[in-house]
Amino acid sequence: MKRIYRTSFPFSSLYPGHPPLSITSSGSQGLAEMEGLKKLEQVQRTIHVLQSIGIINPSKTNNDSERFLANFTLLLIQHCGELDISAKCQLIAEHMAKISTAYLTGALQCISGEGENQIESAVSLHCYHKEDPALVQSISDEIAMVGLDAMLRASSTLEDFCRSYFMFHKMDGNQPQSIFRHLPMLSFTESYIYQLDNLNEKLLQLPTGEVTVLDRDYDEDERSPSATSVRMLRRDPFRPLVILLEHHGLLTERIKEEFRCGEEYWALERKLCCALMSDNEISIEDAIRAIHLKSFDYRVLNLLLYHMRGEKVNELHMEFLSLSELLVEVSDDLFDYEDDILNNNFNILRMFVKYYGASAAPANLAKFITETEEKYDQLLKELGPELSLKYQKRCEEATKEGGKTSGPPLGTWHVPMVVEDEAKYRTEFSTSSRVVQSPST
Repeated sequence: MKRIYRTSFPFSSLYPGHPPLSITSSGSQGLAEMEGLKKLEQVQRTIHVLQSIGIINPSKTNNDSERFLANFTLLLIQHCGELDISAKCQLIAEHMAKISTAYLTGALQCISGEGENQIESAVSLHCYHKEDPALVQSISDEIAMVGLDAMLRASSTLEDFCRSYFMFHKMDGNQPQSIFRHLPMLSFTESYIYQLDNLNEKLLQLPTGEVTVLDRDYDEDERSPSATSVRMLRRDPFRPLVILLEHHGLLTERIKEEFRCGEEYWALERKLCCALMSDNEISIEDAIRAIHLKSFDYRVLNLLLYHMRGEKVNELHMEFLSLSELLVEVSDDLFDYEDDILNNNFNILRMFVKYYGASAAPANLAKFITETEEKYDQLLKELGPELSLKYQKRCEEATKEGGKTSGPPLGTWHVPMVVEDEAKYRTEFSTSSRVVQSPST
């Protein structure tokens, strides 16, 4: 750990070019000047401390910003009853979003205080000490953060997005400069969405009676995985990401609408999968709505790219890509059918089997696919020959990368053998897995 050494700073170091302050006044005026000097020294000491521990980066902040952060730190460490640093930070995290600029302008006054001797220890404690779990939870509820697992899961989606969508922006997805110019925000956004999706999947894997845990009131201090997932998914889960995008000037109403679509998709997934596990009836309208919503993350990324490039959204391209996304989602569901049964994930074939029955489900799904393909082919022609050819070539590449080496270049639809009794299938799979894993005698 870096040790921070404290020194004295003359007035001339605070304001280079100015002559040293000469205190010749007596009485209250002299005391006032000495108090002003003391406060200036406090601010400068605080700035140096914040710089030394990495909170302030001189190359990225100006004097006004550094002075504000220093004054805020001095305010934060002022004695206030029984509140410690953690409690104060928690209060700030909980209430800052509720305080508008107008409120601050009209109601708050600058507050000065003492605490010079506490600056280094207080700030260092907050930065380096293992934070109280309650504080971490309150901060993470407001700040958009992602983990490595979510980033790893998002990587394949980001690769596909660059290779399949950049062409609609007249960009080359194979050129590093095109990718990395926009990758940080695209990667963070997709990883954040994957992190929320992972929380939703954890809820789906709970026993049947607990899948509806969003309706349960959890104690704020409860640390179970299901309680954490509920808090994130129930309390405006995209709020931290919305705040981040808004701060960078990247938030639009359409992006906010897609976030609402994401919340709706997860809610439908929980509702439908809970019904299947409980052997209750489902609505086919809910299932169709869910499969249409499922690729909301691609649409968020695409809208972000339009906004980052300062380009108007191309509605034809968005409509065409939404149909392409729908067909890809159906194809993926057919490929992952058995795994989705075992993991109780949303799968369009599972829903069709539940609603139409095992014998009629394949035909009804084939009808749905055919109708979607007809709309897709119509819009494909409207793209123009150059873009249409590029996208078809990309689809052929994706088909080969998926393992298809013979037959039509875009592959063929294959509906797997349906499972009529999912509970029995899971039991048989679990039994066979135990047999395979047990040591031979």
